Amino acid sequence: MTEGTVLAAALWLALAIDRWLGEPPVRLHPVVGMGAWLGGVGRRIAPVPGDARRAGPFVAGALAWLVGALAVAALGGAVQRGAAALPPLLAVPLLALCLKPLLAWRLLRDEVAAVEAALARSLPEGRERLARLVSRDVTALDAGAVRESAIESLAENLNDSVVAPLFWFAVAGLPGAALYRFANTADAMWGYRGERGGRDWTWAGKWAARADDVLSWLPARITAVLLALAAWRWPRGLAREARCTPSPNGGWPMGAMALLLGVRLRKPGVYVLHAAGRAPQAADTARALALAGRAVAGGAVVATLALGGMAWWA
Repeated sequence: MTEGTVLAAALWLALAIDRWLGEPPVRLHPVVGMGAWLGGVGRRIAPVPGDARRAGPFVAGALAWLVGALAVAALGGAVQRGAAALPPLLAVPLLALCLKPLLAWRLLRDEVAAVEAALARSLPEGRERLARLVSRDVTALDAGAVRESAIESLAENLNDSVVAPLFWFAVAGLPGAALYRFANTADAMWGYRGERGGRDWTWAGKWAARADDVLSWLPARITAVLLALAAWRWPRGLAREARCTPSPNGGWPMGAMALLLGVRLRKPGVYVLHAAGRAPQAADTARALALAGRAVAGGAVVATLALGGMAWWA
């Protein structure tokens, strides 16, 4: 088996493990480890609010990001080189077990479905469950806004947690997928404008935010295309809707989902996607999950074809 074939087999086995077993224990989860390291370093690089320095926090944040990125990419490369020395029957499961924690489709699907199930019982339960999925204040959200937030999170994290890692795995193997998940985790923890957790991230987190924007740029647009293929129609006006969000990337999968479902998705005070759409209902959450599931399968097929092309050229 060529390297591309081994990687393709590992990709599908990783998705199967995700479906059957879900997430590994916290103590063994590499993304949790990345988060712990970022949290510890972040307290040292981000100044307290009121500190007017710019250059120092920015340089410290950039250097810390580079150190972490190089470390996870090097570790991924070492594992992949070690796997290359093994017979395919051992290499495939080793790579799959290392790739699986960098993908989180089952977790994302189950969390969004749990929000809808909790909302069916009561609005407070729906809000409480949503708070596990999003960072925004959920205390004043009505049932429609809870659903909108859950569907938005599904669409955006479809890229961050599945499509983008698959894309970078197809491009650069395990080091590429590991580097992307590090960058995305760093953005989630450091990429804020202003204060969070008693620290000012305006400059300390700027490099992390921009790095994630760059690495997510193409996968986010691919995610939108995969959703369109899953629905078997193009969401007209997508580019216009995508420009409504502050993020250069998040609006693409979220806008595609809003247009394909025919619903309005909004973050109060920040953006409204498909403003002419209706308020989402329980059935729309189910439809969104079905579209996302088909998009995951499509993304895996595209990544396999890319890896197959690498095998052919080899």
